[in-house]
Amino acid sequence: MVTAIYNTADTFFVSQLGTSASGAVGIIFSLMALIQAGGFMIGMGSGSITSRALGAKDMKTASKYCSTALCSAFTLGLIFAVFGTIFNRQLVTCLGATPTILPYAMDYARYIILASPFMITAFVMNNQLRFQGKAAFSMIGMVSGGILNMLLDPLFIFVFKMGISGAAIATLVSQITSFSILLSMFIRKKSTAELSLKNVSREIKTYFDIITTGLPSLFRQGMASVSGIVMNISAAKYGAMLTGFALTTAQTADAAVAGMSITNRIFMLLLSVAIGLGQGFQPVCGMNLGAKKYDRVKAANRFLIKVTSVIMAVFGLGVFIFAPEIARSFRDDPAVIAVATVAMRFQACVLPFHSLIFGTNMLLQVAGVKKSATILSSMRQGIIFVPLILILPQLVQLFGAEPLLGVQMTQTFSDLLSSLIALPFMLRFFRKLEKE
Repeated sequence: MVTAIYNTADTFFVSQLGTSASGAVGIIFSLMALIQAGGFMIGMGSGSITSRALGAKDMKTASKYCSTALCSAFTLGLIFAVFGTIFNRQLVTCLGATPTILPYAMDYARYIILASPFMITAFVMNNQLRFQGKAAFSMIGMVSGGILNMLLDPLFIFVFKMGISGAAIATLVSQITSFSILLSMFIRKKSTAELSLKNVSREIKTYFDIITTGLPSLFRQGMASVSGIVMNISAAKYGAMLTGFALTTAQTADAAVAGMSITNRIFMLLLSVAIGLGQGFQPVCGMNLGAKKYDRVKAANRFLIKVTSVIMAVFGLGVFIFAPEIARSFRDDPAVIAVATVAMRFQACVLPFHSLIFGTNMLLQVAGVKKSATILSSMRQGIIFVPLILILPQLVQLFGAEPLLGVQMTQTFSDLLSSLIALPFMLRFFRKLEKE
């Protein structure tokens, strides 16, 4: 949720600067998803192994994977920061920025790239603490940064007149703050596993285990970046064809990008609840699998799916009813509101199905069923999403509708198909567990 708050707060305050600035936040979201992908891959990969080691009372292995993960994360972040700074313009252009959005996106990206070592390492520490059953400590670090970001955004943007750069600097400062608080938890021995340079592994197998176990997270977050890029390009392309507004093609293209950006921020915030419940399930699942208490794994999974379905259904109803008002609170532009309202209402209809998508994926990942977990994590925003966003705009145009409608419908159909595919994977896993 804190990750979603960062993006939602930035979107809200930056949207006051104009439609092109609002679109820039949507463009850079794909970059942040890429940074998060690295953090979640290392964090969930090492965390899954750590939780199973703790369940089996193997403290030495738990400390080795924890220490190795944190050092690897900061190194990866430094590499990303160097190359991202050098190739800022090329990177932002590849993410789908239109000529009018490009200057805003470059200003915003500059500071987000500098924050990447702290962001990636903070995600790893966050996951490590959760998998060790220390969720309260994890929450303190992440929430502190989120609250600080919301306070600094209006201060830097409007009071100090820093514009969109102010939002990015606020994120940079907030991420460093979260990083410092989370690191202090390990230094002060609040974690179960020990963080120490002497525990950093020199064996290739350790790094291979972390990466392969974390691959589902890499694909899940990485595909979010890919889908975001394709979404931005498609929204700009078909938004330029939008009719019914007294705007130029460049303005309608930016309005479409901004509308889809607002929609994605809203649903990222709502889905953070489903993801959070799934992450709460992971240490319970991992430690009980390590202790061979399989009945608890099954009971926890059932609870997760029931509760998540009910909460998502309530959220979905609220968004469906109040979609125009939600969009208007970000950007009072008729074209932006029209684009966002349709997209929100489509996605609201399938929110309850996310209980199956996230529940199955996180179950298989923490259980170490790497191949199945990786395939499932690639579905929702990759294997299914990308072909759909290429096909649906053409398809709806054949029936006389605006091609942008196909873009607005894509995530909905992708979510529905992903949930139907996830169900057999879950049933097969528990059948095997019952035999054991």
